[in-house]
Amino acid sequence: MPISIDTLKAQKESLKELLRTLEAEQRKVETELKLVRQRELRAKREIEALTTLIELAESESAPDVT
Repeated sequence: MPISIDTLKAQKESLKELLRTLEAEQRKVETELKLVRQRELRAKREIEALTTLIELAESESAPDVT
C-alpha cells in the first residue's frame, strides 16, 4: 500500500519543526561556548599577569651576583 501524500507532507512539516528546534538549541549552545571561551581567555591573561608579577618580585628579591 503506498504512503499518502498527506502523510509525507505531515512528516516533512514535523521534520522542519524539529530542525528549527535543533537550530535554536545550536545557537544557544554556541552562545554559551563563546562565553566560556571568553572566561578561559580572561583566566589565561590573569595567569600571565600574575606570573609576570611573581617573576618581577623574585628578581627584585634575588641577591645580586655581580
